Amino acid sequence: GPAAGAADPPVARAPLGQPMPDRPATVRTIADLRAAILPWRARGDSVALVPTMGALHAGHVALIDRARTEARRTVVSIFVNPIQFGDARDLETYPRDEAADRAMLTAAGADLLFAPDAGEVYPRGFATRVAVDGLSRGLCGDARPGHFEGVATVVAKLFNMVRPDCAVFGEKDYQQLLVIRRLAADLDTAVRVIGHPTVREDDGLAMSSRNRRLSPDERRVAPRLYSELAGAAAAIAAGAPAGAALDAARAALVAAGFGPIDYLELRDGETLACPVAPGRPARIFAAAHLGVTRLIDNVRVR
Repeated sequence: GPAAGAADPPVARAPLGQPMPDRPATVRTIADLRAAILPWRARGDSVALVPTMGALHAGHVALIDRARTEARRTVVSIFVNPIQFGDARDLETYPRDEAADRAMLTAAGADLLFAPDAGEVYPRGFATRVAVDGLSRGLCGDARPGHFEGVATVVAKLFNMVRPDCAVFGEKDYQQLLVIRRLAADLDTAVRVIGHPTVREDDGLAMSSRNRRLSPDERRVAPRLYSELAGAAAAIAAGAPAGAALDAARAALVAAGFGPIDYLELRDGETLACPVAPGRPARIFAAAHLGVTRLIDNVRVR
């Protein structure tokens, strides 16, 4: 090896948006994951984690780009986590295309892909769950019982597997982001949890792997979710009663063809408390079905 005190050779990195021809390497076991990360740590490289369930799109690429600005190395995990699905059919039909995902990761400049199977993450005899109280209640916590326990469990495991310096999550899943921040703090993980603003299509629809389930007609209607939330947020910011603004948005979504609507609520932007105390940051959160697809979104009330 190099002489004591000698500088490590520079690590080749492509500029943002430029692929490295030999990356990302793919590992499927925890042992191989740790073996791949070990030499990075020996060189003092920082590591960022971007957890995903695959079916990658431009929103995920934005998370990877953000991760690459925050750390020297970027690990992307692809794992469709079975314990966060309450509906077996939803799990079965969740979109999967690892070949397309790998091509996107190569173009994005990710360093390592961790793509385990369910048996690697949850081996025989697995009996531990992680639950985050408070923030997991209400909104998607009520609409999808057990969902956030599944999310918290798999993220805690990924944090232990990768030991990243930071992890990047999208703000589209805002309740999930708050749950993970609480988990990271409560379990003393030392992982800096970074929220990245929601990436949207040109018509405002929040990018999501589930959008590919929309029929052409539904895809034309889907941006109404964001436009109605944004309209309600603007009305509340201008002094309109929150209840009336939310009722109008809900009625407009039903008229457009959404339904059922799981929730459309104004909540504290940091604690998810309801009602929101004067002077506190606020967001409007919504989950609504359009055909067989459940869409979620949230907007800040300024």
